[in-house]
Amino acid sequence: MLDTRTNVLYTGIMAGRLVSETLTKLSQMGDVTLHEPAGDRPHAERIRKARKQEFNLGGCIANLSTPKGPKPVLKSMMTTACERNCNYCVFRAGRAKTKRVTFSPDEMASAFEDLEHAGKVDGLFLSSGIIKGSVATQDKIIDTADIIRNKQRYGGYIHLKIMPGIEYDQLYRSMQLADRVSVNLEAPTSARLADLAPKKVFIEELLQMLQWAQRIRTENPHEKLASSVTQFVVGAVGDTDLELLSMTDKLYDQAKLARVYYSAFGPVPGTPFENLPATEAIREFRLYQSSFLLRDYTWDVEELPFLRDGNLRTDVDPKQAWADEHLLHQPIEIMRAEREQLMRVPGIGRVGAESIIRSRRRGKLSELIHLKRIGIRAPDKLAKYVLLDGRQPVHQLKLF
Repeated sequence: MLDTRTNVLYTGIMAGRLVSETLTKLSQMGDVTLHEPAGDRPHAERIRKARKQEFNLGGCIANLSTPKGPKPVLKSMMTTACERNCNYCVFRAGRAKTKRVTFSPDEMASAFEDLEHAGKVDGLFLSSGIIKGSVATQDKIIDTADIIRNKQRYGGYIHLKIMPGIEYDQLYRSMQLADRVSVNLEAPTSARLADLAPKKVFIEELLQMLQWAQRIRTENPHEKLASSVTQFVVGAVGDTDLELLSMTDKLYDQAKLARVYYSAFGPVPGTPFENLPATEAIREFRLYQSSFLLRDYTWDVEELPFLRDGNLRTDVDPKQAWADEHLLHQPIEIMRAEREQLMRVPGIGRVGAESIIRSRRRGKLSELIHLKRIGIRAPDKLAKYVLLDGRQPVHQLKLF
């Protein structure tokens, strides 16, 4: 029987198209992809209210910020069964507590079509456990997306998970059907991956997929092909922020990734890692901040303020930590600094730097209030890092 919330969500879906068995199976997926970020605001995807033990279809629908704008996206899997034995994963082979649910491509495509027609979703994130090998599993993902794109004529957002070690042509076809594809490295090095996921092969099965994706885009410049992303599991096997961000930097440079996701490790009962401590969420957050400095602000990984143990400070954001070391005794002159220099100052991003450059052509910026008037939200916080017309501004607690 469907629970109350599933029945409510079912209301308005065309009768007879989505049979109750398929809807029930989909509701049993719950929030199985909670730790698989699919949008551009991964922290929002991790926030959820405490739930009772029953499953509900609403757990499969997430409001995501996608490359095509904010959308309610169906996040689901072809199967929750898996033959791999990743030490941290809720779906690992042999874990008795995992509910195993499997869809055919027709079932999944039909479920998505009915939910989309009912206005409940406008996007799909599709992953899967691995059964009968990666190639067979990827074929089911591709077949599902093919039905949705070409039979149902859906032109909206699709994000497809890429199974480890699939064939080149399968990756190419997935990129033709999707707006974004995920190849999750899970770890920053071969040695770390061996501890995290013993049956996965770092270079041949995972890293090569990301290299192929960039090659496919380069060799087919006139085709509309998916962007690619990856994800790391943070903190389970001794990985350091330096390792994670060094690999991140290489991927942005060489594989042209759209973004890198970080998932703070949390122990799952019934897995080999169930007694390991959870990774603090603040570490995940600092990694995202550093990743954006590499991707959007053209920082070099060597410039990030790592501690001696190879990790970042968690008490302040990495930009402020760098500024405390480099700008306190050599503040930046707002009236003369280049765009890249301005963006090194905590509290000044791309938009703020452009606003400063435009404004100083019209006159002097000599007071903190001048910065606030042109859109710098908290200029008092950057006072110790800058000079305004040759002098250090007076720090003020409030600006009017």
